[in-house]
Amino acid sequence: MKPAVFLFAVASCLAGSLAAPGHSYYYSHHGHHPHMRMATYQTHHPVAKAAPAPAPARAAPAPGDVVDVAVGAGSFTTLVKIVSDLGLVQTLKDAEALTVFAPSDEAFAKLPEGTLESLTPEQAKEIVLRHVVAAKVVAADVPTADVGTLGGEDISLAKNDEGVTITYNGGVSKVVTADVLASNGVIHVIDNVILPAPAAKAAPELGDVVDVAVADGRFTTLAKVVTDLGLVQTLKDAEALTIFAPTDDAFALLPEGTLASLTPEQATAIISRHVVVGKVPAAAVTAGNVPTFGGEEIELQTANGGVQVAYNGGTSNVIIADVAASNGVIHVIDKVIL
Repeated sequence: MKPAVFLFAVASCLAGSLAAPGHSYYYSHHGHHPHMRMATYQTHHPVAKAAPAPAPARAAPAPGDVVDVAVGAGSFTTLVKIVSDLGLVQTLKDAEALTVFAPSDEAFAKLPEGTLESLTPEQAKEIVLRHVVAAKVVAADVPTADVGTLGGEDISLAKNDEGVTITYNGGVSKVVTADVLASNGVIHVIDNVILPAPAAKAAPELGDVVDVAVADGRFTTLAKVVTDLGLVQTLKDAEALTIFAPTDDAFALLPEGTLASLTPEQATAIISRHVVVGKVPAAAVTAGNVPTFGGEEIELQTANGGVQVAYNGGTSNVIIADVAASNGVIHVIDKVIL
């Protein structure tokens, strides 16, 4: 072969080899290598990534003891202060299982002003321990029964569809929020401090028939006549009287000048005619004649369910019966007995 022909053939082979698809150079410069194709496809069409696995749930923090839970709640500041002042904090913290019927601050606010300040430490401790039972009893397990408290007393528990109530010597408290859990027990929030029911207020002491008549305000004329005649102490000292008492309106029905025209003896006879010895309420009045304080007789009648007083053809009606006094009873009448 001639040198020129040989060189041409070698050059042609090299050129074909370099330009043929599949040669590394081609792919490196024209981006058609199979791996380059995948890269190009992934660039324009990204593959969906799997969602990250959810983080594991965190466990709820363990509750503190009954004292810690009460302090953390923020609605038992009065109770917590008393417990702290009495040195009972560690006692409650160290207990294994308790049920605390915890009065809220609003419950303590219902007490009469000065109640807590008036208590001795022994009294305050007795009250606090009355709210604690030495066992963990959730609301669903509360029995209807008397249970012993940490202070050695008994409280009465009752459960119905409306919830749990606590009764102690007539006083009633209701659970308004149940099952506040603690590490060593459970707290039930109550609406009233567990105390005996307030003692019924004693009725004010009654005055005698004169005091009651004067205080009433409707018997000013009668009271003046009695005073002018010097009969006040006589009526006050009597043990039991029934007075048929004319009102000021009844005296106003008399002809003008009637009272002023009377002698003291005549006025005394009229006043005494309105008084019967003995305490006779309206229900015990019987029809018939009865003697008066002045020695006369008046006739009592009980027609139509009421009481009337008759004297010499005149009739007075009892319009208000049974005004009580310490030494008798007053029946209010609409006319002077004349």
